[in-house]
Amino acid sequence: MKDGIYVHFHPDEHAFVDRAEEWVERAAERHAVRRTDFLDPRQAFILTSLANRRPEVKLRLDGGYPEAERKRAVIAPEYRNLEEEDPGILVLSITSGENKFLTLDHGDYLGAILGLGIKREKIGDIHVLPEGCHCLVSEEIAEYLRLHLRQVHRVQVQTDILPLSGLRLSKTQMEEINLTVASLRLDGIVSDVFRLSRAKVLQPIRAGRLRVNWKVEEDPSKPLKEGDIVSLQGFGRFKVAELDGVTKKGRYRIRIAKFG
Repeated sequence: MKDGIYVHFHPDEHAFVDRAEEWVERAAERHAVRRTDFLDPRQAFILTSLANRRPEVKLRLDGGYPEAERKRAVIAPEYRNLEEEDPGILVLSITSGENKFLTLDHGDYLGAILGLGIKREKIGDIHVLPEGCHCLVSEEIAEYLRLHLRQVHRVQVQTDILPLSGLRLSKTQMEEINLTVASLRLDGIVSDVFRLSRAKVLQPIRAGRLRVNWKVEEDPSKPLKEGDIVSLQGFGRFKVAELDGVTKKGRYRIRIAKFG
């Protein structure tokens, strides 16, 4: 049975598939309720796919606000009211009076938190604000972070714990790039967006360091489509925002939204 499930997923995902299948089985057969750590959209898709195979199981995803990218899941027997289940998410507010604070970015905050020994899956979305940052975190680690997070990239900071009602969202900074390409091949578009040679793009793709819609993609010839989100480890990510027709010479016009 497990081999039949594996065929739908990349080998790198099999370990998560095993865990997710165990959560679903426990809910179905032992009437257990499980609250997961934060899942990325691909993991949430895998878990949802497995839960949908079992009508006696319910699943709820919650990231602290409706548009959240990273979400915790509650898996339970179908007779449980999941709206009453606490997602276990709090807001870590990070502030500082130093002017240098304005230069800190998403990676600085995440790096400081991970530097305290916290696992990435305990952290949800991070919203960089003019005066600091609001970070969604698992309630289990919130107090630890409040007590021990005192510095972000050499900037002294203060921390506080807020309920979800106190969350402030940042506006995602996007750089718009208009390209005209010979084809919609993954390697060609990635090369143009990140301004890398085709040869330098092929190596990380084949090494499993590129994801399309949070799924590892090792085929450089894969055609991209409108709405796809592509991330390349160490370089960032972008979205294929729009396919804007074909030129008279048969080249594709595409609009890219590159995440800041």
